[in-house]
Amino acid sequence: MNVLTVALAERSYPILIGPGLLEDAALLSRHVPAGDVLLVSNTTVAPLYAGRLKQGLGDRRIVEAILPDGESYKTMDTFTRLLDVPMANRLARDCVVVALGGGVVGDMAGFAAACYQRGVTFVQVPTTLLAQVDSSVGGKTGVNHPGGKNMIGAFHQPVAVIADTDTLSTLPPRELRAGLAEVIKYGLIHDAAFFDWLEVNIDHLLAGNAAALTHAIRRSCEIKAAIVGRDERESGERALLNLGHTFGHAIESAAGYGTWLHGEAVGAGMLMAAGMSRELGNLSDADLARVRALLHRANLPLSAPGISPSTALEYMKMDKKVQSGRIRLVLMKRIGQAYVTPDYPAAALQATLEAYFG
Repeated sequence: MNVLTVALAERSYPILIGPGLLEDAALLSRHVPAGDVLLVSNTTVAPLYAGRLKQGLGDRRIVEAILPDGESYKTMDTFTRLLDVPMANRLARDCVVVALGGGVVGDMAGFAAACYQRGVTFVQVPTTLLAQVDSSVGGKTGVNHPGGKNMIGAFHQPVAVIADTDTLSTLPPRELRAGLAEVIKYGLIHDAAFFDWLEVNIDHLLAGNAAALTHAIRRSCEIKAAIVGRDERESGERALLNLGHTFGHAIESAAGYGTWLHGEAVGAGMLMAAGMSRELGNLSDADLARVRALLHRANLPLSAPGISPSTALEYMKMDKKVQSGRIRLVLMKRIGQAYVTPDYPAAALQATLEAYFG
């Protein structure tokens, strides 16, 4: 088992990565610190893994909230129905919310934990690659709004992230590819050597090689944990983790939630960010070609046909990084070095939108 730490003073917590963690009763006893558990999962994951987790949790009162599966259900309506469960079962403030699933489950369960009785304990048990490398770490929770993705939510840190790598064996190939987009992101924003490693090992990752996946998860979590530890609430450096997300969220919102997987939209968005970086003269032709080639080898989308540039721009204006009417973008100077800026020619953004949308 790999053990990392998100360093947030008295709110620091571990990220545990390895096989067989769902059934590890001793580990769960240490990191799920309550007798009453609200187990939040969905209709796809619960039949596969809820039984194992409940067995590992042992003799506790476990109340289940099973959500419909998919980004299209990440709504205030579903959230309200989720909160009905602890209310109906009279769960007290000393309960713990356990999120068993991917990013949607984790975001909604975390938001419920942040809101129920003004905040209860929360544990992430991510079962998708995307959730294990990204969304389960850092405390961002929330739901979507028709006007924009993740516009309603809260920062609410878990007390532990328990990433059982065995759950990836049942992950559909499309979901695996979507998770790889977030893995590639870490190389692009922070670690050129990790990007080099991904170029060599992308086929092993796509094939589900356990050793390769474990290394990718660990390195991704190391990078995110360090950044979150320095900038928990995204006042500065943490915004780098949004490389590709402003373009990607526009794709998801414009296409309709659930049409694109989040990682697919981020993959296309990262190429758009790289393309705009090249348009501005910051990124070399060679680096842009490497970004495109790796995303292509990962079988991720490289453009967003069917969405007009003007529609994409309207959704980008709703992004959470907009300040004083300016869309702040995460762009690149080179592979391994990204930056956040509101300062770029409007013509460069328009040229990028026209190159990749439509």
